[in-house]
Formats: sequence, C-alpha cells, structure tokens
Amino acid sequence: MKENRQIIIADNQDITRLGLKTLVRGVLAEVENLEVKEVGRRAELIAELKENPSAVVVIDYTLFDLGSSEELMNLSERFPEAMWVLFSSELTEQLIRRLSVEQQFSMVLKDDSAQEIATALKCAITGVRFLCHQVTNLLLTPRMPQERSDQLTASETEVLRMIALGKSVKEIAADRHSSIHTITTHKKNIFRKIGVNTVYEATKYALRAGLVEMVEYYI
Repeated sequence: MKENRQIIIADNQDITRLGLKTLVRGVLAEVENLEVKEVGRRAELIAELKENPSAVVVIDYTLFDLGSSEELMNLSERFPEAMWVLFSSELTEQLIRRLSVEQQFSMVLKDDSAQEIATALKCAITGVRFLCHQVTNLLLTPRMPQERSDQLTASETEVLRMIALGKSVKEIAADRHSSIHTITTHKKNIFRKIGVNTVYEATKYALRAGLVEMVEYYI
C-alpha cells in the first residue's frame, strides 16, 4: 500500500472497542506499522483527528458520544481528509440516503458478512468508499412517490416526534403550551393519517420515517 493510515475506533464500550481492535488488526494484518487508537468520548476523537486528520474512523455513531447525525456531519466537515466507516445496525433510510453522496463515508451493517466488513476496512485504509450490499440495495430501491408523513402538518409532525420519544399527552401539552384537548386531537389525526392504532406502531413509524434518530430514542 502507498500510505499507512491510522485507525481510530470510536465507541463508548470497552468490550466493543476490544472486539473492533481485534477485527481491524486481523483484517489489516498486512499493513505495516498500522496504528490503532481507541476513543470513548467525542473530545478524545477530536483530539486524535487534530493529530491525524487523515485517519480512518470506525464508529457506530448511535452508541457514541454524539447527540445526533448532525454532529457526525459537522465532524466530517471539520476533518475533510478523514475516512469514516459507519459500522452499525441502526442506520435509518434517511441517513443512508443522505450519506450516499458523501465520498468519505463507508457504510456497513453489523449483520453483514465478515467478508463485507473486511472489505469495508480495506477500502477505507486506501481512501476508497465502500457500501455494503444491504445499503446498496436500499439506495437502488426508489422511494415511494409520497410518504404518508408528508400529509402531516408541522405541528402534527412535532407531536408525533414527541410521542415517539415517550412523552405523554399531558407532557406534550405542557411543552407546547397547548391544551390537553388540542394534543389529543392532534394525536387522533396523526394516527388516522399514518394508519396506526397504538403508540407503539406510531413510534415504529416515526423511526422508519427518520423523524426520530435512534440515538434520541434510546436516551
């Protein structure tokens, strides 16, 4: 290979970092003087990228010290020479489609084959973007002409998002400075428009539609 590159494993769990480190060293055993760093916090990641701005970052951003996908995008813009391998099981369709035009982002899912995961790492170390077959298939599938969530008003969309985050009608009414009757009406209209009957179904719908990031949902 023409150039050795540093690998930064970004995860907040010790056992996950250890497993990824073992995987990286096994897959990239032929790379001379390979340096593998581990970070568990956003500040540590930024410090490493300042030292090595062209590093490869292996990260599941939903389980790291990032508040949203916007923070991930901001970091990629701040360090444009870095390559990012998103190694996750919780990538939303919205995020996948958004990142598909960003050449510094590789995407691989945790249930992909070992061969695909290895290929993603080998591509990243040489500065080449890789998309696993599941991501590629999703990108090749055209969107539906109109999602039912497009029928929701701005207020209904925000109420649905708050429902998916586990807030009660009373809590939503307080947050939005509205009456309980108003929020109850919104909830009925939302359920009718998106074709669901329970909060559980509404939450799944909001997650699929990208109205709620998985990182928000699990906080």
